[in-house]
Amino acid sequence: MNTNFKTTTSEKAAKLGSMYAENGFFSPVNAFSEADAEKLRKDYETAEEELTGDTERLSLLKAYPNRLLPSFDTATRNETLVEAAKEILGENILVWSAALFIKEASSTKIVSWHQDLTYWQLNDIKEVTCWLAISSARKQAGCMKFIPGSHKNRIVPHNDTFDENNLLTRGQEISVEVNENEAVYAELDPGQASFHHGLLFHSSGPNTTNDRRIGSAIRYISASMKQETGDCPLVTQVSGNTDYGNFRILSPPKGRLLEEEFELCRLDNELKKKLLL
Repeated sequence: MNTNFKTTTSEKAAKLGSMYAENGFFSPVNAFSEADAEKLRKDYETAEEELTGDTERLSLLKAYPNRLLPSFDTATRNETLVEAAKEILGENILVWSAALFIKEASSTKIVSWHQDLTYWQLNDIKEVTCWLAISSARKQAGCMKFIPGSHKNRIVPHNDTFDENNLLTRGQEISVEVNENEAVYAELDPGQASFHHGLLFHSSGPNTTNDRRIGSAIRYISASMKQETGDCPLVTQVSGNTDYGNFRILSPPKGRLLEEEFELCRLDNELKKKLLL
């Protein structure tokens, strides 16, 4: 079902909420035109070229595109995406991260079956992941796939494989049996997005196409959430104005690839490494 939240009626919103509650996801949401998605891609890939050879900054760019490229910060504030998140989380919404997941052309890289909230050390489940397609994310490119209704479980046991072929930081994968026959593929065109619950079982396969598969995983959370450790990672607020004091809320980046922004990202990256242990 194609969903455009700019024209959503209360009846349609209620139906959508019911669908999300039952399945744990909805897809696709039409957020950007393909031309606008191409502009995002060009901005990112131009930044990659400018940082050629600088391994550290390239890594930070992939992890913090919304801090280092104003175009990606603007993307996280897209009215359609934020309205979708508000249907799930309410008015006061933060962006906890917006990292890029990239599978190069003809890549064997995969993402194993997992639940997003396993290692983040957040105190609640008021989170939704918006997976925004910057390039085509069809089945052959290794699009996301979901097990409907699996979000009704709490966090299940995971194994850390540290598999080099796995895009997840720990190669984490669900250690209980997952029935692949139940999987629903969330194919997306550039500019479309999917939304899924933080406890939903999901994964993705290899990219067998001759183009990169680029997506931004925008983690929207309720501003009422906090880290169980008491730490305050960097976030931006994209809806509402209530500050519970649980995070360090930043204004949009002041410019493109600024050193002061890289320094903020370096510090936050060290904190996230600790949180994700």
